[in-house]
Amino acid sequence: MLSTPASASSRNTAGATPNTAEYLTFRLGQEEYGIDILRVQEIRSYEQPTRMAHAPDFIKGVIDLRGVIVPIVDLRLKLRCAQAEYTDFTVVIILNVGGTVMGAVVDAVADVVPLQAEAIRPAPQFQGEVDSAFVTGIATVGERMLIMMDIESLLSSSEMGLVRSAAVA
Repeated sequence: MLSTPASASSRNTAGATPNTAEYLTFRLGQEEYGIDILRVQEIRSYEQPTRMAHAPDFIKGVIDLRGVIVPIVDLRLKLRCAQAEYTDFTVVIILNVGGTVMGAVVDAVADVVPLQAEAIRPAPQFQGEVDSAFVTGIATVGERMLIMMDIESLLSSSEMGLVRSAAVA
């Protein structure tokens, strides 16, 4: 759709707020989430990563992606979902977060939806399963409610610094 080299160059335009942006939607348990499509590099089927000693439970390990060592984070565990079962629908979303390539395990990818900025409403602030600092808002698409995530903040949090140092080492 908008995944042309011209739209990719808008990634570097921090001050520009286009009227409509595209979001990749995915499922974690019973909830559906949305992230900025410009952070997504590719979507892969789940493969067992190589476990790293002393890594937090939500860091499943690393994979070799065409010569690049990529840390794999299970978002279901990171966000404290009730259960994290690996099925045929389990996928890894390869993301470029702050110049670092990382993989995020999710239950399933749904689709790509275009949303206007005003369609994303502020999320209520309360204690819950997902740290509200990583939730940018709530959007409604037809009958679906999407929890819009700031994936860069989530995967750049202090606990994830372990991934950066491990990926560089």
